[in-house]
Amino acid sequence: MSAIYTAVATATHGREGRAVSSDGKLDVQLAMPPALGGNGQGTNPEQLFAAGYAACFASALGLVGREAGVDTSEAAVTAEVGIGKDEAGFGLEVVLRVELPDGLDRGTAQQLVEQAHQVCPYSRATRGNIPVQLVIE
Repeated sequence: MSAIYTAVATATHGREGRAVSSDGKLDVQLAMPPALGGNGQGTNPEQLFAAGYAACFASALGLVGREAGVDTSEAAVTAEVGIGKDEAGFGLEVVLRVELPDGLDRGTAQQLVEQAHQVCPYSRATRGNIPVQLVIE
């Protein structure tokens, strides 16, 4: 692969610090969520990952929708990223909740979501590494 674009961000002080993109457009205070013993006074890596995955999957859905002649421009994707202990320490799991436009039959919706899951770079990167559940709402 030859990268067309490379995002660059720097995090300092881990989960209790700050993350800043090289262009300054992203600049967030990081904090552990209360469920992990933190004060929750900032965002966390799981929220950032959820936002990125949801946006990327929505774009992939738009691509496969256009290729199939189906308007998916009003679709919404919600990513739920869970973190918990596993045999190696901590692990992630994802649920992608996809809301498609009214009037789209269930079979077409299922096919588009599965195709998007095949082409989405986040889905490809996580495949075989973490469980990802697709839910059509």
